[in-house]
Amino acid sequence: MSELPRKAVVRSARLATLPIGFAGRAALGFGKRVGGKPAELVAAELQARTAEQLFQVLGSLKGGAMKFGQSLSMFESALPEELAGPYRATLTKLQDAAPPMPVSMVHTTLEDELGEDWRDLFESFDDEPSAAASIGQVHRAVWSDGRDVAVKVQYPGAASALMSDLNQLTRVVRLAAGWVPGLDLAPILDELKGRMAEELDYQLEAASQEQLAEAYDGDPDFLLPQVVTSSEHVIVSEWIDGTPLSKIISSGTPEQRDLAATRYLEFLVGAPERSGLLHADPHPGNYRLLPDGRLGVLDFGAVNRLPDGLPPATGQLLTLALEGDADGLVEGLREEGFIKSRISIDADELLDYLGRFLEPLHEPTFAFSRSWLRGIFAYINDPRSSQFTVGLRLNLPPQYLLIHRTWLGGIAVLCQIEGTVPAREIIDRCVPGANLPPLA
Repeated sequence: MSELPRKAVVRSARLATLPIGFAGRAALGFGKRVGGKPAELVAAELQARTAEQLFQVLGSLKGGAMKFGQSLSMFESALPEELAGPYRATLTKLQDAAPPMPVSMVHTTLEDELGEDWRDLFESFDDEPSAAASIGQVHRAVWSDGRDVAVKVQYPGAASALMSDLNQLTRVVRLAAGWVPGLDLAPILDELKGRMAEELDYQLEAASQEQLAEAYDGDPDFLLPQVVTSSEHVIVSEWIDGTPLSKIISSGTPEQRDLAATRYLEFLVGAPERSGLLHADPHPGNYRLLPDGRLGVLDFGAVNRLPDGLPPATGQLLTLALEGDADGLVEGLREEGFIKSRISIDADELLDYLGRFLEPLHEPTFAFSRSWLRGIFAYINDPRSSQFTVGLRLNLPPQYLLIHRTWLGGIAVLCQIEGTVPAREIIDRCVPGANLPPLA
């Protein structure tokens, strides 16, 4: 790959190969069935090849397409096992790996960003990337003072690629939004575009990383790397060793799963109050479990600036729901913009609808699992159920966009980790406005 594909027509053509390729493989599969090959074997081959093409296309495009693939990787836990199995290994690759850019391009970017004598800043620099993701890749190096560092280099053309993908996604989503009567989509899309644009600003990312690292400096449970230096398209920060969450998801011990899941949830909900920032990219590639039990956190491009912490209404609404105050819950949701003024909704049906999501808070500890999440998705997506229409009547206020995305993605990752977590205690302690009623 000589450069990041930037032209919308090129990227659209590559994305179009996904359904076209699937159709071709389906036709081939039909031919094999006619030839007498067992249906189960043909289906397995078809799923495996489709998964591989998904990785190749989304991975090579990077940008917004790659980010979409990373989101898919978190939500494989919601799919039925017979569908998720063939895709799991491939989607996991998207959590912390993608095809790298050429070494010459890396060197040119470092020269442009850090100066012609950039090599003098390092004792050594590994040309082979240790990780490659949606808009940049990371190289391991040793700084001139002997510190191990991570050098994050943005792909040339990442800005135009990301915005192209987002514009295409916007057109598709606007078309689909007509089916959701309670959703006001325009401000959500505007907010999403603004946040995506921020992810391209490495100076802003470095400032966010410094803010979080300062808030957690010396913490016994978390390690956030300090920034060494930064420029518009390069960030150099301290290196973190540890076991990626993706490995704990695939082969972790029960003790590792419980510890990783507990630390993960506490950081997601606790960071805003402590630092004024919500780390809004919850996929497993951004987290490492260190040998001493601390959770290392990486990649600070996607953050939500919350100088006063999470909105107090967050905890207040959770408390009302757990107290069973249906009317108070509807009133609070209307005040926050989750229910538009023109939308009527049955309070008791809404309370029942939200009750399934709050199951982790109904007991001292909760074992998150793929089967639980599959049950949630089946419940809210069953068109025969009255709960299906309840979900369609809810709106997502722009100020809650990244909070919602982070928490939803975080729950999906917790279900991949499959750890047992004191979720109730963490929420009650970390979320402003929460005053959860005593357990029965």
